[in-house]
Amino acid sequence: MYIPLHHKYRPQTFAQLVGQEVIRTTLSNGVRLGRIAPAYLFTGPRGTGKTSSARILAKALNCQSTDAPTPSPCGVCSLCQAISRGTALDIIEIDAASHTGVDNVREMIERAQFAPVQARYKVFIIDECHMLSGAAFNALLKTLEEPPERVVFVLATTDPQRVPATIISRCQRFDFRRIPQAEMEAHLRRIAQQEGIEITPAALTLVTQLAGGGMRDAESLLDQLSLLPPPIQPEQVWQLAGRVPERDLLDLVRSIYTESLVTVLERARALLERGWEPLQLYQQLVGFVRDGLIALTAPQQRHLTTLMPDTWQELQTLGQQMTTADLWQAQDYLRQSEPQIRHTTQPHLWLEVTLLGWWQLSHEQNSTGHAQTPVVMTAPQPSPPPAHPTHPDQHQNKSKSKSNSVNNQGVFARATPPIPPAAPPKTSVSGPTTAPAAPPAPPNQELDRSNLAQLWAEVVAHIKKVPSRSLFQDATLVTLDDQHAEIALKSSALLQAAQGKIKDVQLAFKQVLKKTIQITLIAAKGAPPASTPVVATSPPAPAPVSVQPAPAPVETPPATRPPAPELFGYEAAIRAAQRLADFFQGEIIISADEADDFCSTPPPT
Repeated sequence: MYIPLHHKYRPQTFAQLVGQEVIRTTLSNGVRLGRIAPAYLFTGPRGTGKTSSARILAKALNCQSTDAPTPSPCGVCSLCQAISRGTALDIIEIDAASHTGVDNVREMIERAQFAPVQARYKVFIIDECHMLSGAAFNALLKTLEEPPERVVFVLATTDPQRVPATIISRCQRFDFRRIPQAEMEAHLRRIAQQEGIEITPAALTLVTQLAGGGMRDAESLLDQLSLLPPPIQPEQVWQLAGRVPERDLLDLVRSIYTESLVTVLERARALLERGWEPLQLYQQLVGFVRDGLIALTAPQQRHLTTLMPDTWQELQTLGQQMTTADLWQAQDYLRQSEPQIRHTTQPHLWLEVTLLGWWQLSHEQNSTGHAQTPVVMTAPQPSPPPAHPTHPDQHQNKSKSKSNSVNNQGVFARATPPIPPAAPPKTSVSGPTTAPAAPPAPPNQELDRSNLAQLWAEVVAHIKKVPSRSLFQDATLVTLDDQHAEIALKSSALLQAAQGKIKDVQLAFKQVLKKTIQITLIAAKGAPPASTPVVATSPPAPAPVSVQPAPAPVETPPATRPPAPELFGYEAAIRAAQRLADFFQGEIIISADEADDFCSTPPPT
């Protein structure tokens, strides 16, 4: 009867475990010193020796060649051979994937109450224990912590995250690691010599790389390769393993960066016609790009990849046509393309589309000398419907507000460079009470501090509170120096409303000019008087600053000056609300914070 290689060369003692030195030493010393734990938990990837170690532990506890447990079982006595064949009465191996219920666990617990028949210890090996149900785990808790005398539980799993913490805390945990490539290659070479398998060193290295650290996978692949005509070459390994050869991947990547678009399509179509799945080809391309990044940035670290030595050298040579920035850009592009290939009904089409986009991206980089920034398409915001004004004053105010809004958006969208410390002399603005909106500055143009209208638009855009921003929207920055700014409002009523908003304007000035500015608020010349004239100023600075009176603005022709509104919009809203409350014999209820946001003085009754 034929015995597969992964069964024939299964380790029979702790000394034969490959790549698990710490676990081998710990278990051997525990058996030799008689410190046997009631439960063990073996975790790790597939094919790393978990179940084999559990059987070796059962042999070490029950080998009949010695009077006590031994770390080196003979493997010859009847009990050792029965454990190897899986026919020992006291060694119960359970597949948890097919025995997941609580009844199976209860039956196992009942069997644990009986003393061993032949062996010293009754050993229960529960493979893939993470498949047990929650009720089964709960039933097993007490028995694991205090099992009957001469009973040992060994739990093996590839997914320890699904094992309850209460179970793990009652076991001695051993984490099996992936077997290093050098040790696996040496082990496979010994098997090939003993079995008479003629395989080239490059092909043997490729077998260990494709196994991914699992000894069972490597031995199974070597067993398949032994059926091919000798000597076994790397190309045969690629074909039998169902993987795209590195040489084909390298040629495809080289054609993307150095050849025409038609050549890229021909190479991709040739790979697909040879039977490779589009998703598999895509995933190997992503891994190959990752290995290429390592080859270009760390030429001495080939062990971090699964590339063959000749492919590694050619990737470094290919670095003359592409840079690490190119590969970073390609990796990001490929990552974004995966959902289209994975979830479409035409993966061949989308793989070719992805390769075409990669080719275009590489040639754009070569033509411009740097990587192109990916473009993010956003839908345009719908513009509000046009208003239909019924009064000339209303039409002028709306036009002016729209112009200021556009200006603020243009200034706010660009990056504002820091203002140099040297400030120009004070400048006064002459003309109408409200400065016309300045056009948006070009994206790369530095903010001109001498243009007070542009600077004021920038400051207004940085006012965080919406009521304060709306209040100062139509104000005018009259003068500005290193420490002081003078702002004119249209009317005395607005001046009264702006008394409590100076701090918001100061914060906006500090964000724009990177310094604290003292502010004086005045009413523009010709503004309608209030009951009590008010001039609002910001809190005094440590050093006294002289405040100059507002210069009289130069009169402009009446045709170009819009009439100033007699009442601010928010005050008009409050007054209208008061009239509505009086009509219904009610009252206006508003919090102190909201009143401060709307107006600093109560509305007239």
